[in-house]
Amino acid sequence: MTKYADFHRRSIEDRDGFWTEQAQLVDWQTPPQSVCDYSRPPFVKWFVGGKTNLCHNAVDRHAAKRPNDRALIYISTETNEEKIYSFAELKAEVMRMAAIMQSLGVKKGDRVLIYMPMIAEATFAILACARIGAIHSVVFGGFASGSLATRIDDAKPKLIVSSDAGMRGGKSVPYKHLLDEAINLAQYKPEKVLMIDRGLDKGFNKVAGRDVDYATLRAQHMNADVPCEWMESSEPSYILYTSGTTGKPKGVQRDTGGYAVALAASMKHIYQGFAGETYFATSDIGWVVGHSYIIYGPLIAGMATIMYEGTPIRPDAGIWWSIVEKYKVNVMFSAPTAIRVLKKQDPSYLKKYDLSSLKHLFLAGEPLDQPTHEWIMGELKLPVIDNYWQTETGWPMLSTVRGIEDTKIKFGTPSFPVFGYDLKIFREDGTECGPNEKGIVGVVPPLPPGCLTTVWGDDDRFVKTYFSLFKEPLVYSSFDWGIKDEEGYHFILGRTDDVINVAGHRLGTREIEEAVQAHNAIAEVAVVGVNDQLKGQEPVAFAVVKDAARIATPELRAALEAEVKKTVDGILGAIARPKHVHFVTGLPKTRSGKMLRRSIQALAEGRDPGDLTTLDDPTTLEQIRKVLTGS
Repeated sequence: MTKYADFHRRSIEDRDGFWTEQAQLVDWQTPPQSVCDYSRPPFVKWFVGGKTNLCHNAVDRHAAKRPNDRALIYISTETNEEKIYSFAELKAEVMRMAAIMQSLGVKKGDRVLIYMPMIAEATFAILACARIGAIHSVVFGGFASGSLATRIDDAKPKLIVSSDAGMRGGKSVPYKHLLDEAINLAQYKPEKVLMIDRGLDKGFNKVAGRDVDYATLRAQHMNADVPCEWMESSEPSYILYTSGTTGKPKGVQRDTGGYAVALAASMKHIYQGFAGETYFATSDIGWVVGHSYIIYGPLIAGMATIMYEGTPIRPDAGIWWSIVEKYKVNVMFSAPTAIRVLKKQDPSYLKKYDLSSLKHLFLAGEPLDQPTHEWIMGELKLPVIDNYWQTETGWPMLSTVRGIEDTKIKFGTPSFPVFGYDLKIFREDGTECGPNEKGIVGVVPPLPPGCLTTVWGDDDRFVKTYFSLFKEPLVYSSFDWGIKDEEGYHFILGRTDDVINVAGHRLGTREIEEAVQAHNAIAEVAVVGVNDQLKGQEPVAFAVVKDAARIATPELRAALEAEVKKTVDGILGAIARPKHVHFVTGLPKTRSGKMLRRSIQALAEGRDPGDLTTLDDPTTLEQIRKVLTGS
């Protein structure tokens, strides 16, 4: 077996040869004329002159060979629906959707904004855009009107595809009034809005002349035959706005050919998902994981993909594992937050179902702490692999690459740079860090296929945001701190802007969180830096306990707080000791599982917590407000 280190080295040193081989994993209508054009750093074009289509690679080529195999498995525990689409059925639905879009005036290069819950029609809409060469921009369903309006103004979509409502935790979440308000707020007005009526919001507002009904139009295009538009490799496939940024959102622009090849290569080498198998990613199409590993990646590999509307604990904490058993899931992908939610539930659910089909579980979205990693791997008795990547990169930057070498899994680390990424850890002067030396995680360009090619409509912003870390060398900044140990395993220590400066000492909040979690009573924690007149900043911890009995009285709370502080002292020293450890029953997160540390910090400093449109559970923030004010 090839050693992974050699495989990675070749991807950097023989870049063109390596990616020529990987490009064979997808179909090309016109083969690429050259592999990599890096004549205008930091901009790069991959597979120049090659023509392909994402929808052809995800649907058509499999429908031709295996028309009756499962392609899309739609499951909603919210509406109690399950529906399986074969590759042939998926192709027919995508062509119907594509014909509808064309009838509404959508052409190659036009933008289509998709504001949808996790329903099968959202998959049809995404793939239909790819089929006809339109550029999709998916915005998380239920996103607030103001945030949606800025995205409408930036992308200028000809068409918006939406639905009357999503469902979460058994309650309908109406969308249409948010969409109407966003269009009112936006300066740019889309020509048409295509509405999928789920019957969840009776009597939603319909704007005459602008809003059209999907079911009506679908009935008119049942026999649609819409060919794939062959796209030059560098032509854009989609725009995805990064969440959590201040100011105008950044539209990450993705190409077509590079993305297809990167996903095909990652499915083979990283996820080891193959034609005829089943993939289950628990994310949402509003986030990058949903694009890469619910829609495109698994389908390109010829797998059945599961699209799930629901939570990890409804109707009970065994729901995901029952899906694994029922559909014989081979590869699963989730987020550390979801695993920490399950950690607080009855562990017997993990033993209740037959998980023998499952090869491994991948986790990404935020750093995976060692206690959670150890727990889930111990429970599942399967490899649990941490991935590290970003909206910007579109696929993993750090991972174990089991398809090449089954390297040892270390807890709390996403392991090694993925092939194609010349990833290094840099000092602040641009020199490379030694082993166990903390620095900034960066990638020496050109960025590999599949990464962002620019910021939509703003090349200058692309360069200024991502490539201005040093004057020399030119490096893509991840904005994350990391270290590499003697064996080459990488550890992510949190955002460079989540650094606390305590009396001149720079401490990453992530390091302190790890130390707090080392106390066996703590299930989850968020640490933020709070302004302090004496020390500049002080760390403050907000922790969720495994057993509420530990904090049942003020005396017990005080005792546990003292224990936690002592644990941190023992691991990081007194400098990192949190000023306070507040106990809460839940932490504020986005619906994708990202911790809203900025909002927590703002509350702790008596400031406005900012945009909370993606907040999953508003009571969590209210709790933090209460513990801070002592009410």
